[in-house]
Amino acid sequence: MVENGTLTRLRPGWFALGAHDLRAATAVRDGGVLGCVSALQFHGLWVPSGHTALHLRHSPKMTGKNAACRPFQGPVRSTVDAIDSIPVALKYAAHCLDADEWIAVCDSHLNSTGESVEDLLAQMGAVGPTVRDLAYRTDPRAQSGTESITRVRLCAAHFTVVVQPRIAGIDWSDLRIGKLILECDSVLHHSSREDYERDHHRDRRALLDGWLTMRLTYDDILYDWPGTLADIRAITRADRHRARSARDRAMVQRSLRESGHEGNMPSWPDF
Repeated sequence: MVENGTLTRLRPGWFALGAHDLRAATAVRDGGVLGCVSALQFHGLWVPSGHTALHLRHSPKMTGKNAACRPFQGPVRSTVDAIDSIPVALKYAAHCLDADEWIAVCDSHLNSTGESVEDLLAQMGAVGPTVRDLAYRTDPRAQSGTESITRVRLCAAHFTVVVQPRIAGIDWSDLRIGKLILECDSVLHHSSREDYERDHHRDRRALLDGWLTMRLTYDDILYDWPGTLADIRAITRADRHRARSARDRAMVQRSLRESGHEGNMPSWPDF
């Protein structure tokens, strides 16, 4: 099969069929397997833009021309697969992703699988306190990576954030601080006129009911966070987000009841 081109020899004992993943083949040829951030991208999890380098881990006692990723704790695992599973890739990615990015990727996985944090940690194997601490900051209710990163950064800035609040008349929103609604758009948001019109209708209805809405773009969150945080603080510093009137307090309490959970996330120290 090698002679007739059906198989390509990558290294002793490893072969690739004609239709194979080129990045995985590169990792195997280099004495390892596709892992870490590259494996997460292969499995279709949300990973913020900018992570284009090849991430791999070398098999025990093997080296190659590419730098290998390593976990915070635990030995390098042997493998019979060319691409690491999601739990193993996440264990290694804690070194290569920023803390808020790693939490966002975990949110994506937990949301799509319905697994618990304990399930994920058990599948990772031995992990140190850093990974365990990050894992318990995840929230499977998050609906997008930008929402996750915004939540984590606001909590690190000592805000109390409500996750996926239900707002009368507009269904679910991304995040809430008091009566300030934060909608976190993805890079592909407003890909159609229907999306654009729907969101503007939601914002108008929320404003009429007494809510404040701040819509954050992908670039606002990923590339201009200091400016975005300053704008949020300009509202909260003036207490414009607080439910002062009886009408506003009733509005917030209704949101809490209809959300089915308090949703309050604790403040965290800065990373």
